Amino acid sequence: MTTPDSIRRFVEATNAGDTEAFLDSFTADAFLRDWGRSFQGREHIARWNQSDNIGLKSHLRIVRVISAEGSYRVRIAVTGDGFNGEGDMTFTLDDDRIASLVIT
Repeated sequence: MTTPDSIRRFVEATNAGDTEAFLDSFTADAFLRDWGRSFQGREHIARWNQSDNIGLKSHLRIVRVISAEGSYRVRIAVTGDGFNGEGDMTFTLDDDRIASLVIT
């Protein structure tokens, strides 16, 4: 399956350490849940990004993408100074941006 552009931009921005491009991949009122911790809106997602993503020099690699019921379940391999391993990210999109992201 082809990876949607907004998800591809999310991964590329993370790998490049480009916070502005990372945040631009989300809608203004996007929702992110990371193992039970919730973040609403770009300002809060920016904090998560600093503490758990680009701030920890994360590097992401897409393992597979499955489209299901209006969302995309993406298996991601992560390396960096934080979590290392594979996990699932479920993206819901609004046009060309991420409206919600749930990490499990």
